[in-house]
Amino acid sequence: MPVDIDETPISNEDPICYVERMAREKLDRALSLLLDPAGTEQQPVTVLAGDTVCIQGKNILVKPEDYEDFKRIMASMSGAKHTVASSFALGQVVDGKFAVLHLEVVQTDVYFKSLDASEVRAYWETGEPADKAGGYGIQGLGAVFVNRIEGSYSNVVGLPLTEVHRELKSLGIPSKM
Repeated sequence: MPVDIDETPISNEDPICYVERMAREKLDRALSLLLDPAGTEQQPVTVLAGDTVCIQGKNILVKPEDYEDFKRIMASMSGAKHTVASSFALGQVVDGKFAVLHLEVVQTDVYFKSLDASEVRAYWETGEPADKAGGYGIQGLGAVFVNRIEGSYSNVVGLPLTEVHRELKSLGIPSKM
């Protein structure tokens, strides 16, 4: 269920605080949309919300605006480490009220190989980087830039599945595996 929130970072906001705030605001918005205005009893509804960012130093690496921006992002990541941080929030609507059950941030370090201009250009021309935070997708052609990761692969894709599954299980919420 898409939700409309303002995703603008607050001035000098720490990237980890930002991604955590985004997951929480998305959860709050989704839960508020699920509330029954009549206040009648309803079956409990569990909601999962999340957000993912690429971070280098204290900077959030967003989706590239154009090819020049993409080249700048790739140059900063070439031969270097960046961090992918995902936050997920679990909540429930029960009897017209909502509660946050869990909020967590998962971080994975990603190490890029050194990139040359022809690789960067060829990747841009695939169209894949245009809608990806940090300008690449590890689950796609961007995987060729990754030397190694330290942490969760699914986190880099966009949702830390192992951690989400663990938390759902701990809350007694059945998974459909």
